[in-house]
Amino acid sequence: MMKVPFVAPSRVYQMYKEELDAAYFEVMSRGDLIDRSHLRTFEEELAAFTGTRFAVGVNSGYDALHLSLRAHGIGPGDEVIVPAHTFVATCSAVVNTGATPVLVDVTKDFNIDITKVEEVITPKTRAIIPVHLSGWMADMPAVMEIAAKYNLVVVEDACQSLGSSINGKGAGAWGNTGCFSFYPFKILGGYGDGGAITTNDEETAQFARRMRFNGEDRQSGEYHGHGFTCLLDNLQAAFLRVKLRHLPEAIIRRKSIAKQYFEALHDLPDLLLPHYNRPGFDHVYQNYTVRARQGNDFSEFLKKNGVEVLTQFRKPYYKHEGLQLIDRGFPETEALSREVCSLPMNVEITPVEIDYVIRVVRSFYHR
Repeated sequence: MMKVPFVAPSRVYQMYKEELDAAYFEVMSRGDLIDRSHLRTFEEELAAFTGTRFAVGVNSGYDALHLSLRAHGIGPGDEVIVPAHTFVATCSAVVNTGATPVLVDVTKDFNIDITKVEEVITPKTRAIIPVHLSGWMADMPAVMEIAAKYNLVVVEDACQSLGSSINGKGAGAWGNTGCFSFYPFKILGGYGDGGAITTNDEETAQFARRMRFNGEDRQSGEYHGHGFTCLLDNLQAAFLRVKLRHLPEAIIRRKSIAKQYFEALHDLPDLLLPHYNRPGFDHVYQNYTVRARQGNDFSEFLKKNGVEVLTQFRKPYYKHEGLQLIDRGFPETEALSREVCSLPMNVEITPVEIDYVIRVVRSFYHR
């Protein structure tokens, strides 16, 4: 039996070892640890990559969401629309501003059901957070149309979809802000946690720069409010610069793997594959998340046969009593939570491992 890891960070290090080592020694030899040139240059390069004017490095994707909401004055008494199917940080960022999250069900592509958004809008609604899951963007043209109609702030949770686009316009460039995570297993992953905010608004960028460093303007020394300590480390920025240079080729690799999976598995009727073929929408396959009618039986079979998979959404976040969220009934979220399973999808996977994953999946269905 072969062992196929979901991700293999040590392999990625070997792929880019010379460049990563050079970045490390440059930072360490200079002692450039906090708020130095590597961070500022990475921010410029990330903004150029996403097609925005500004990028601000922060400590996590959560911090990007949290500061984005605060930058637009979201707080107690406000309501913010979020998908019922997402990582809990999307919702927690709303709660921790003092605002109230209002959950909306998703569609079969795992992203927010835009047809259900208007029915939950009230006079208290101030913002919407569309989440782009697994490398596939939410319907941003429709989101922006509704946002304009109701004067809503749009904070894109693009933590899983850096490099994706709709009609050539990138994730993180549609809303008031875009929010990214550089958690090690993301499509652009660091060697520790990290995140960033993208925006075309200079005041928003300035707010984020100050609030990530305890509210201080680092140039003048003036404090503009009670902020947080959530600055992207300069060393992580140096590493991310290296990996950002390789991101276009990594996306090509991911699409190639996705094509292999599709060609080998599309004839299995009980397995729904993440290929949506919507004109203008570009999937970068942060994850290759399938839906198996057999649920846990499918994912457990893969694990027992050496294929490491991800099934982190089995219990929807709003079902956790400690979060005290309102469950209005979300049938699509409930269904996909029972069925989702992410297959290994990464640039470091070998052709032999891809073939093995395919064989194990097909053997489950006796094909």
